Amino acid sequence: MGRLKGKVALVTGGSRGIGAGIVRKLTQEGAAVAFTYVNATEKANRLQSELSAQRGNILSIKADSSQTQEVEDAIQLAVKKFGRIDILVNNAGLYFGGKIDSPDMDMVSIARMWQVNVAGIAHTVRSIIPYMLPGSRIISIGSGAAARTPFAGVGDYAATKAALAAYTRSWARDLAEKSITVNLIQPGLIETDLKPNDESLIAELLQPVALKRFGTPVEIGSVVAFLASDEASYVTGATINVDGGWSA
Repeated sequence: MGRLKGKVALVTGGSRGIGAGIVRKLTQEGAAVAFTYVNATEKANRLQSELSAQRGNILSIKADSSQTQEVEDAIQLAVKKFGRIDILVNNAGLYFGGKIDSPDMDMVSIARMWQVNVAGIAHTVRSIIPYMLPGSRIISIGSGAAARTPFAGVGDYAATKAALAAYTRSWARDLAEKSITVNLIQPGLIETDLKPNDESLIAELLQPVALKRFGTPVEIGSVVAFLASDEASYVTGATINVDGGWSA
């Protein structure tokens, strides 16, 4: 506990699911945390109230990661509140699924997904670098689908996450001279509101998972906290699978 005391983090898409798990874990580790959200206002307010009651130093910011001005404004608000940013967690993302010949996957949806999952993150990283000191951390949340795609209909989403993996490797080189590390976490099946209710489908999804269960958002947050800590000072350009052995 307290590995991140005195640090400041910005988590995009932090109001629910994996993002909320990351926000909770970073706060538990002593970091001051600003997080963004788009539509989940009630969940964002509830999370802020919960962590504030636990003496967490927390700030929620309504900002769409695909909108450049909103991203820049969010960074400015976080810096104004906390003085600086030491840790950026790129968690905000969209998922649209469908086979390549499916009428459900139109180019508008695909473009929107690329705007949030790739271009939005690229802009966020570029915008935040001027506020980061040596020793700062950039951590992105990708997907195991970027490297392994055992189910049909996830190609467009997987492609956005593969692009993020490529960016991570490149940014690690670009920012090494500034002593800023850049790493990627690729979650597997995680307990979020996207988990299906169909037990037979759940059993099918879990077949390739060695541990035979879904992970939790806090388990992803724990890996984020490690990468954000001084213990991970020699880890950069890495892709870490947190998937219960799905990729084994």
